[in-house]
Amino acid sequence: MIDASLARSRPITGLTSLWRSTIGKKYVMAVTGLIWFGYLIVHLWGNLKIYAGPSFLNEYGGFLRTVGEPFFGFSQLLWVARIILIPAFIIHVWAAIQLTTRDNASRPTRYSMRKNLESTFASRTMIYGGVFILLFVIYHLLDFTFGTVNPSFEDGNIYHNVIASFHQPIVVLFYVLAMIAVGLHLWHGVWSLFQTLGWNTNRTNRLLRNFATFAAVVLTIGNISIPIAVLAGFVR
Repeated sequence: MIDASLARSRPITGLTSLWRSTIGKKYVMAVTGLIWFGYLIVHLWGNLKIYAGPSFLNEYGGFLRTVGEPFFGFSQLLWVARIILIPAFIIHVWAAIQLTTRDNASRPTRYSMRKNLESTFASRTMIYGGVFILLFVIYHLLDFTFGTVNPSFEDGNIYHNVIASFHQPIVVLFYVLAMIAVGLHLWHGVWSLFQTLGWNTNRTNRLLRNFATFAAVVLTIGNISIPIAVLAGFVR
């Protein structure tokens, strides 16, 4: 028989070992962050159809439920995307919390004077911005998916639901602040995932930094433009 004490003392290998390591958690955050980065690009592309009018946006919403037919049934491919995105989001948040906790535990005493020579505002506020984004995602689902907080929700009428929600200044303010938080998160996160995955080199550093900045700015401005356009009456 195998001694139980020896079994317990054996090092854990494989995926569990990778997950428990700091570098493993960073890899997980990079991969899950990359998944959501791709989703945000596609999501914005779809949302911008609001400027083309109600039929374009609502038809796009219908397309998401019928795409893949007849190989996939109604909304099946949409649920495949959700099955990927939801666990990726949860794992990303979980890894971020554990990394932050581990980092704080390694420095039990606070510095009397902290010098942030290499860090940026985005990197120093990643965890707080992440919490705010989590709250935004919950509200966003309650607003446009379930309709419980939308003042005039109509199932399938995406254009109407967006207009109804963004006629409220407080909701617009919340969305704008959330998109700024997402932009800061992306600015630091996209660059960090390049580093973690080993895609950056001395030649490509500047290019990748510029790409991260460009992507964050475009996604932020694109998303912010919609609630402001509705509130200002440009989209009605």
